Parts: sequence; C-alpha cells; structure tokens
Amino acid sequence: MSTVYIVGGGLAGLSAAVSLAERGARVVLYEAAGQAGGRCRSYFDATLDCVIDNGNHLVLSGNRAVRDYLRIIGAHDALAGPQRAEFAFIDLETGDRWTLSPNEGPLPWWIFSGGRRVPGTKAQDYTRLAALLTANSAQRIEDVIPCKGALWDRLMRPFLLAALNTTPEGASATLAGAVVRETLAKGGRAYRPRIAHPTLAAAFVDPALAFLAAKDGKVHFSQRLRRIVLDANHAVALEFPDSTVPLSADDTVVLATPPWVTRELVPKISAPDKFHAIVNGHFKIAAPAGAPLMLGVIGGTAEWIFAFPDRMSVTVSAADAIVDQDREALAALLWRDVAKAHNLSATLPPWQIVKEKRATFSATPEQVAMRPKTATAWRNLLLAGDWVDTGLPATIEGALRSGQKAAQLAWLRRNV
Repeated sequence: MSTVYIVGGGLAGLSAAVSLAERGARVVLYEAAGQAGGRCRSYFDATLDCVIDNGNHLVLSGNRAVRDYLRIIGAHDALAGPQRAEFAFIDLETGDRWTLSPNEGPLPWWIFSGGRRVPGTKAQDYTRLAALLTANSAQRIEDVIPCKGALWDRLMRPFLLAALNTTPEGASATLAGAVVRETLAKGGRAYRPRIAHPTLAAAFVDPALAFLAAKDGKVHFSQRLRRIVLDANHAVALEFPDSTVPLSADDTVVLATPPWVTRELVPKISAPDKFHAIVNGHFKIAAPAGAPLMLGVIGGTAEWIFAFPDRMSVTVSAADAIVDQDREALAALLWRDVAKAHNLSATLPPWQIVKEKRATFSATPEQVAMRPKTATAWRNLLLAGDWVDTGLPATIEGALRSGQKAAQLAWLRRNV
C-alpha cells in the first residue's frame, strides 16, 4: 500500500495530512519540533501562569479552507467572533474612535452612510479600491491606488499591513487584490473576524492530531529531516538522524517546511528569501468590560489589540524596526498604547513578548515571483506552505489551502 509522507507539522502539513486521511490514504507525518503547529502554536507561559498563543492569528468567516479544515477535524465551533462584521478603531493621536460597519451582502451600500464608513472618507474613495482587482503581477499597491488620505491611513494601510506583513505601499498589488476580492468585495458576511477559542492549539492543532490518530495516521515528533535522496525523476529516500525511510515509486512526499529549510533540502526549488518580523505582546490583565474583541490602533506602535477574559494581547506586523529592541522596553512601549486605548492604568502588568523574526515572506512583487508551484520536477515530491504559490498572502487560510492542494495532487497521483 502506498504511503504519503508529510514533512512538517505546521498548519500546511496538518492540512495535507487530515485531507488525505479523510480520503483513506495512509499518512505518516514527521515534525522537527516537539509539538505540532509551527508558527501557530500555543504553550504554557510560566510568567503569565496561563496558556497563550505565540501570536494573534485572525481568520475571517469567509475563509473556505479554514471552514473545511475545521469541519474535517471536528472543530467547527472552535472560533469566536461577532455575529456581524464590525471593526472598532481608535486614533491615539486625535482620540477619535469609530466602528466600521459594513452590510452583509456584496452590494456595498454601507459606504454611502457616514456613520458606517471611516470618518473623513467619501463613497468614491472606496470605489477606487476596485483597481486592485485587475492589477498585474509587477505592480505595487502604490502604483494602483492612492496611498494617502483618510481611507488609506485609517483602514486600508492597517488592513493590508496585517494581511501582507509587508509595508503596504511597496507590496504586491495582486496579493492585495486577492485579499480585497475575498473580503471587502464579498460583503460583511465574508469578513466577520474570528479568533481561535480558547487557543490556537485547541482550535487547529489538537483536534487535527486526534483526527489523524483515529484514522491510523502516524505522527513522529523531534524528527528533523536531514536529506531527501533524489534521482532524476523521484524522491527515493528520506534521511533522518537515526533512520532512513526508503520510498517506493508509488509513495509521495509532501514537503511542508519553511522556505529556507526547503531550499536546504532541495536547492533547485525557487523560494522567497526575504522575510519580515511580527512582534506580539501579551499582558496578564482582564479586558475591561465592553472592550471589543479586536481594536485597530492608528498612530501608535501597537496595531491591533485583542481582548481576552484573562489577558490582553497586541500584534505589530512588519515589525523589523522594533524586533531587536529590549523585551522589557517593548513591553512598556506596547502597554502604553493599550493603556491609552482602553483607559487603563499606566502601571505595566505581568507581560510576555513573543518575536517571530521570519514570520512571513516579504510580499513584494519580486518575492511573490519566487513562490513555487505545489508540484515539482520530481514526480512524487510536492510542496506545501503559506509561502508556496497559493495566490494569497502568508496567512492561515493560505497555509491550509496549500496543504489541501498538495493533498489533492497526492491523492490523484495515488489513484492514477
């Protein structure tokens, strides 16, 4: 019986594994770390005395790959969020607060209502965003839409910065267009914000591992792949520190490792080679009554503040300028914004700073052009990961889609 070997237990690898296991394929997964989840992980933090996520990973109600993945693993109720798409913002420099309140359907009549759109904007400002939908692969966002004014400063820049993890002005217009096409263009029902509840692991990782175990899938932790033995057309063996796994002509390998690891294992594969950081701050303090689940921050270091019953968390995207700062200085800097935004004491509560220096690839046209396809020059070697050419930025949705695509190709190969 043929086997699909999946190398990498992040969300892309888990997505491939559960998609194949659901179909009845024999699946063996190898993960270099001692736990699954990759960059979407949860852990017990002794400083805060609670389980936290490494970062605040937002998904949206219209993310179809997220929906399908959670359905398969039996975690369809693992996301929390409002019944309607509403996004609260504060401008720390002016003190202005507002809530973006789009209507549910695709016809955006809400942009004609001054109370529902961004203060200082007009309806025609929003219609200009349609130019992103027809952008070409060489264009940057600044080549296609105005990168100034109230709509840009108070909505599109923070929105695209979070989605692309790249300074938006110079980022890929086609990736921005993909984000707009799957969110704003579909209406509010497609972009209700959703947060993993109670943790990322509880929503995306633990149920997947339980599902694989129930399907007789094998998962091996602390197994770092050292080498893939390749001939002209096939992967013929996987070499781990303590064992070598021979591959038959009918076996398939899904390589779901980060791009820099993939390039070490298979140097001929093209992959992005520039990355940007994300910094997250976690504070052990209960969110104040009435605090929105997610608050967008304009004019501060913090960009998004997330309110949980036992803690408050901050995310800063494209954080290269601050990622190397002293951790305590970062905590004080971020807490200053949280305290001001939520009218809290300036006294710093217990905190934790989590840095991901290579969180995502740089979403510029040049780096996007380096993303590889799922299939490779070797017939039984496939790629998965949010950095593979999914047509989306490096997001949870993109990672899950990449795994599902790899699973589809592996299943077709198995049955040809």
